[in-house]
Amino acid sequence: MKICFAVAVLAALTTPLFAQEAPKPAPEHQKLTASVGTWDAVVEMMGEDGKPQTNKAVSEITAIGGLWVIDDFKGSMGGADFHGHGTTGYDPAKGKYIGTWIDSWSTSIMTLEGTYDAAKKALTMSGTGPGMDGKPVLHHMVTTEKDANTRVFEMFVPGPDGKAMKIMTITYTRRAQKGAAK
Repeated sequence: MKICFAVAVLAALTTPLFAQEAPKPAPEHQKLTASVGTWDAVVEMMGEDGKPQTNKAVSEITAIGGLWVIDDFKGSMGGADFHGHGTTGYDPAKGKYIGTWIDSWSTSIMTLEGTYDAAKKALTMSGTGPGMDGKPVLHHMVTTEKDANTRVFEMFVPGPDGKAMKIMTITYTRRAQKGAAK
């Protein structure tokens, strides 16, 4: 008798969860899904020797349900393989873009939050992740749309003087889709 009652209560509590309609993508979500595609990336950063270095990578961006984009980023940095995986979405309750980042060079997950400035065509996100010394530090990232097929990502951390110091620039160029009109 107790088991039947427990099953009935569980069924009554979970039925509304399955009966809910899926959320509809908002304009903020559509802004994100516009980035779906394959992007060639040129990464500029300081090497461990203090000299600038340029590396190449590829970013594959896919969408999930029109609400999230998944970035699968692969390349070589300073002669070593690098693989990163990011998620980005929009949380209407917070009124902010949200995301996560993990990669093959870190044992920590970075959680991000930010806003989009339509006038500047720039998504600004911040989150805490490992710094150059491996200790947690606030990262500030700005992705600026130059046009529909070109984006520039800049990453900043506090410098020795406490002011923002740019540590990386990535210029993304979207590859033409196969079969697309020229």
